[in-house]
Amino acid sequence: MLLRVEEYVREDGSSPFRQWFDRLDSQAAAKVTTAMTRLSLGNTSNVKWFEGIGEYVINWGPGYRVYLAREGSTLIVLFTGGTKHRQQADIERALALHAEYKARKQAAARSAGTARRPTGSRRTG
Repeated sequence: MLLRVEEYVREDGSSPFRQWFDRLDSQAAAKVTTAMTRLSLGNTSNVKWFEGIGEYVINWGPGYRVYLAREGSTLIVLFTGGTKHRQQADIERALALHAEYKARKQAAARSAGTARRPTGSRRTG
């Protein structure tokens, strides 16, 4: 089952995931890109789900993590990334971004009268 992988884009146009990703060295960026490809192919075996979000664990280097959430059955929204060292702070940030995403989605649904994805995500790749 193919999944569409998208980044969460905040109301101000910033992408927390992209900001993190752009600071990675080339080897780490390649590992994260491979993880995103695996997610898009439906491979979520490295994802631990809790409190409405998932943590994709990359067992390489400092133990990279990518934080995401599922929207319906086909959309994975990437919120941020981090390492094992900052895991708790990264989880708290991902939970806050997920709450922000859901609030924007609810506000957009109320103003449009139908449930839809907010204008707060974009395809990766």
